[in-house]
Amino acid sequence: MGIIGTGFIGRAWSVCFARAGHRVSLWDPVPGSAQAARDFIAHMLPDLDRFGLLNGSAPEDVLDRIDLSASLADAVSDAEHVQENAPERLDLKIDLFAQLDALAPKTAVIASSTSALLPSAFTADLPGRQRCIVAHPVNPPHLIPLVEIVPAPWTDGDTIARTEALMRHIGQSPVHVRREIDGFVLNRLQAAVLDEAFRLVADGYASAADVDACMRDGLALRWSFMGPFETIDLNAPDGIRDYVARYQAMYRGMTETMRDSADWSGPVLDTIEAERRRHLPQEDLRKRQIWRDRQLMALAAHRRRASGL
Repeated sequence: MGIIGTGFIGRAWSVCFARAGHRVSLWDPVPGSAQAARDFIAHMLPDLDRFGLLNGSAPEDVLDRIDLSASLADAVSDAEHVQENAPERLDLKIDLFAQLDALAPKTAVIASSTSALLPSAFTADLPGRQRCIVAHPVNPPHLIPLVEIVPAPWTDGDTIARTEALMRHIGQSPVHVRREIDGFVLNRLQAAVLDEAFRLVADGYASAADVDACMRDGLALRWSFMGPFETIDLNAPDGIRDYVARYQAMYRGMTETMRDSADWSGPVLDTIEAERRRHLPQEDLRKRQIWRDRQLMALAAHRRRASGL
């Protein structure tokens, strides 16, 4: 597996593939970045092992499957799957995918982790464009399994099937986005929640902490193991049609008040940032990120036990 770009997402993908038994080749254009990523992974693996998230492999065995490549060509020379994790810049993706299409074996799938750029925007002129696809993970993918599989109009069915099969094999949960759409599915759902969260604070209805509590201690408890459609299917005596009959008018009244977006960068940002920094000083962000990841490890371990894996 060729991992191109070794920031947070590239590192996490490396763990996903390596703990599933695959050899991984890391490459990054910034000198020293690939080595720093491997060192970061080495530091992370014991925590994953404690939570039973290495598929029975020892940390040192997972690390041994992760190699550094001296060049882009070396990283993809015998790859069956290439996962690109470069910054979200269209010009950069166009250039990089041209190189990957020329260098990777003709049988390799070339996938991008982009969270916003449509695959048609950076693969249109490639000779091998039929084997290019987006495989957009949720950060961090080694702890959150969802991956959005987004084909361009010319991506062939075999590429889609192989990518979905590989993601399932390494323990991810692929979702097939059937047509290109800005933001794909996950970020469009997240955008709706974030926009309303900013609006509620901007208009003085709730504090940032109370909005967070509504998600953390309310909706998220259900949404951590079932989605919105299953939620409402179970929240009316006779299922989803009964729910819609009972509550659509109420929700329609709410959505009519949600047409105008809040300016996230306006005065509300000062309000929310000040509240967040009172709760969590800037210098403690990294510690809290580590806490978050360990919470996700515990949740991932629980989900595995609950599903019998």
